[in-house]
Amino acid sequence: MTLKLQNYICGDWVEGQGQGAALTNPVNGEVLAYAGSEGVDLGAALAYARDQGRSGLQALNYGERAQLLESMAQVLQENREKYYQIAYQNSGNTKVDAAIDVDGGIGTLKYYAVMGKTLGDAHFLCEPGTDRLAKDKAFQALHILTPLTGVAIHINAFNFPSWGLWEKAAGSLLAGVPVFAKPATATSLLTQTMIRDLVNADILPNGSLSIICGGGHDLMDYVQTGDVVLFTGSADTAQKLRTHPRVIETGIRFNVEADSLNMALLAEDVTTDSPLFEAFVKEVAKEMTTKAGQKCTAIRRILVPAASIDAVADALTARLAKTVIGDPASDGVRMGPLVNRAQQQAAWEGIDILSREAEIIFGGDRQFAVQGGDVDSGCFVQPTLLRCNKPMNAERIHDTEVFGPVATLMPYSDEASIWALASFGGGSLAGSVFTNDEGFFARAAVTLAAHHGRLLMVDETVMNGHTGHGIAMPQCVHGGPGRAGGGEELGGLRGLRIYHQRTAIQANISQLENLRAATVDFSS
Repeated sequence: MTLKLQNYICGDWVEGQGQGAALTNPVNGEVLAYAGSEGVDLGAALAYARDQGRSGLQALNYGERAQLLESMAQVLQENREKYYQIAYQNSGNTKVDAAIDVDGGIGTLKYYAVMGKTLGDAHFLCEPGTDRLAKDKAFQALHILTPLTGVAIHINAFNFPSWGLWEKAAGSLLAGVPVFAKPATATSLLTQTMIRDLVNADILPNGSLSIICGGGHDLMDYVQTGDVVLFTGSADTAQKLRTHPRVIETGIRFNVEADSLNMALLAEDVTTDSPLFEAFVKEVAKEMTTKAGQKCTAIRRILVPAASIDAVADALTARLAKTVIGDPASDGVRMGPLVNRAQQQAAWEGIDILSREAEIIFGGDRQFAVQGGDVDSGCFVQPTLLRCNKPMNAERIHDTEVFGPVATLMPYSDEASIWALASFGGGSLAGSVFTNDEGFFARAAVTLAAHHGRLLMVDETVMNGHTGHGIAMPQCVHGGPGRAGGGEELGGLRGLRIYHQRTAIQANISQLENLRAATVDFSS
């Protein structure tokens, strides 16, 4: 009998009504489980989290909550191999892909456990210093941060069922705000299994961590002032949710990470025979094929000097041609399938759109050979590299994100065209710049910052030691302006801000200093 995933709400595991949606193995189409949340009382679930979860978490101080995160990470670490297997079965992940998701999630919990311990036994935070308000220097203001009084609703995308959950939950739980997780149904098997293991370990206060494995249904109808929503997914869905009448009425915080046409830039000073040129080609190819290109931070646009575009095209084509695609369980396979038929079809349609303005120079074959799999039963998409020779006159390559192993190569003529092409993306999560020129480094960092949430600046001193264009590190902010959603997550203790209310306390300086003595400075 096929497994039916249960939802964890109000301290109990409950099934949704009906059969639910099928969760499949994208290698062969096998149905692994069904998931649904039809009929689940979402209003009661949120109320329970606000009452039981919030009171239980906020009775603890930051240091104690940090210890919870450490215990959670330990339980997950002990079950790591099981999660790897699920990542393969339900997401078609290679071992490297699974490590980014599973180990990335566990590592983020560990990081926030360490950071949380620095906050000690405080129950609220304060900003350093005070601000004088009047002639009487005794009358000043202190800004404090107190945990929100509601629940954090985390709506996540299909591509990172582990990391997507824990990169949000780590900061929320450390802040003392209960988590209500709504993972993408298609890959919710891993998310639900991790949460079940933690529930069985009995680490968290009741109501601290809830999950529904099917659709969100009328979830937004029940939000209240003091709640916060963090959403990762398409810009269209984000727009529908954050313009929901209840969201607008309550004025709750709504953080979005959405579509992103991330770029990689090869500077003019990098010659085709230099080590940095090879490092650039390697990074672009890796970003196109890791997790089959299903990363919100993956490189979609490749900006190179006009004089070097042929050399880059040849080098990328040669590297992509060596990528073995197929069943990740087969020896030698380096790229698996897309997560399901819907994503496969969307990728093909996106390639067709890009092809109106760009030429396919590698890939694009819907009947290519795969190893240990079948293109008819699996959800495979060949790595596809396109070339647009006149990007300044194009539109679709700058506004169409193909969420798969697809990127477009484009030339630039001078610095002015670099800045223009970068801005055409409309705001991105991440960008990379490969240069040894210190002057260009400085100009690029400052000029491109307005359009990016994160910039990876690579020269020969770090080309072998950097963490990667597409890897969101917990120390750095994750999010981006414009079409990327305008949100911000992670960034060390900066990630706690969205879960706190900042309030100015105006009073006698001696009273303010007494207040400060009860907590720690929070300068992030």
